[in-house]
Amino acid sequence: MKRIFLMTLLVFCGITFAAAQATDKKQAEIKFDKTIHNFGTFSESSPKVTCVFTYTNTGNAPLVINQAVASCGCAVPEYTKTAVMPGEKGQLKVTYNGAGKFPGYFKKSITVRTNGTVEMTRLFIEGNMTEEKK
Repeated sequence: MKRIFLMTLLVFCGITFAAAQATDKKQAEIKFDKTIHNFGTFSESSPKVTCVFTYTNTGNAPLVINQAVASCGCAVPEYTKTAVMPGEKGQLKVTYNGAGKFPGYFKKSITVRTNGTVEMTRLFIEGNMTEEKK
C-alpha cells in the first residue's frame, strides 16, 4: 500500500512540475495587421507595385523572422532582420514586378517562418495588371 501511495505521489509531483515548466516558457508570437493585400488594377506600363505588411510581437520573448519566401520570383519580400521585442512592431515589404508577365489577375503567396508559437504564416498579394495601351 505504501508503494502505491508513493508511486502516485511521485507521478503527481512529476506532472505538476512539467506543467509549471510549460507555462513559464517565454515565447514570441507574431500577429499581422492583415494577411492579404489587393493592389487593385494597375497598368503593365508601370508593373512594379509595393505593399507593406505590419506585424506586432504579441508574445513575451523577442521575435525573429527566420525566412520570408515568395511563391515566385516576381514577388520579393524584405523584412526586419533584427529581433522585435514584445509589444513592438516590425514590417515586411513586398514588391511585385509584373514586367514580362501576362496581363491579368494574379495571386501570390509569401511564406513567413519565425521563432514564434506559430512558426509559419502565409501572406497573400493579389491584383489585376491591365495590358498597356499602345
